[in-house]
Amino acid sequence: MSLQEFVPTPKFEDYKETFKDFFKLTRRDDGVILAEAHTLGGPIQLSVQNHRALGQMLKVIGADPENEILILTGSGEEFMMDSDPEGFALEEADMEYWAYEYAYKDGRINVSSLINDLEIPTIGIFNGHGFHSEIVLMCDITIAAEDATIFDLHYDIGSVPADGIHNCFQELLGVKRAAYALLTGEAITAQKALEWGMVNEIMPRDQLIARAYKLADHIMTQPRTTRRLTTQIVRRPWKQRIVNDLDGGFGIQMFGHVSKKKAIHTRSGISSVVDYVRQGKKNNFDD
Repeated sequence: MSLQEFVPTPKFEDYKETFKDFFKLTRRDDGVILAEAHTLGGPIQLSVQNHRALGQMLKVIGADPENEILILTGSGEEFMMDSDPEGFALEEADMEYWAYEYAYKDGRINVSSLINDLEIPTIGIFNGHGFHSEIVLMCDITIAAEDATIFDLHYDIGSVPADGIHNCFQELLGVKRAAYALLTGEAITAQKALEWGMVNEIMPRDQLIARAYKLADHIMTQPRTTRRLTTQIVRRPWKQRIVNDLDGGFGIQMFGHVSKKKAIHTRSGISSVVDYVRQGKKNNFDD
C-alpha cells in the first residue's frame, strides 16, 4: 500500500453549488455535463466576476475525472450582448491591479483552460447574438441558433481585439476575413458562419441542447481513453495558435487599455455597438 493517498478530486454536487450564480450545471449519469452560463437566469452580462468564474469553472470540470463531455452554452435568446451595469466598477477604481487580474490573467486562463485543462470533448452552443463568442467557437464542435449573429465589438469601443477573439477569428476565418471582421465589427450571420466553417451546424434555438446531447451520445460510443486522446488530436491547431499568439495579443491589448487611463467596458459603450446587430445591420458603420 502506498504511503500516501490521492488528493480528493472535485465533487459535482459541491461545485454545482459553488458556481450556481454563474452557471447552471447539469450532469447525466454517463458524465455528460451541461454548463449554461447566465446572469440572474438570463443572457450573460459581462463583468469582472463572471469573467473570472469561467476559467475557474473550466479548471474544476477538467479536474473531475467523472466528467466525460462538456456542453457549454449561454442562456436565453442571446449569448452575450450587454455588460453588468456595475460589472467593471472594480477595474475603474483600480485600473493597474484589475487590468492584470481581470483581463491579462483571467482572460488568458479562460482561453487556455478551454483548450488545455479539459481532456474531454467539448460541444459549444452559440444560442443567440453575442460577442466573446470564442468561448463556444473554440470548442471541438460548435452548433448555433439559426438566427444568431457573431461579431466582435472591441475595436468599436476603443479596445484592441486581441484577448482570444483574434486567435479564434484568425484560425477559423483566415487572415483577410478575420482582419475585416475585427476592424469593422462585421455582423456574421449563422448561415455565413456555417459556410465559412466557424460553426458545424445551425438549427432553431429550441433544438440546440437536444442536438448537443445527440452528438454527445455518438461521441460516448467509443472508449474513454479513445475519446480523451482524440481531443489531443483535434485541439492541436488551437494549442499551437494560443501558444504563438495569445499571451502577446493580450499584452498588446492591455497596453492600449491601460494607456488610456480609463475603463472602456461600460454598459453604454457596449450598447452603442450592439444596437446595430439587433437591428440586423452588417457593419457598425452601416446607415
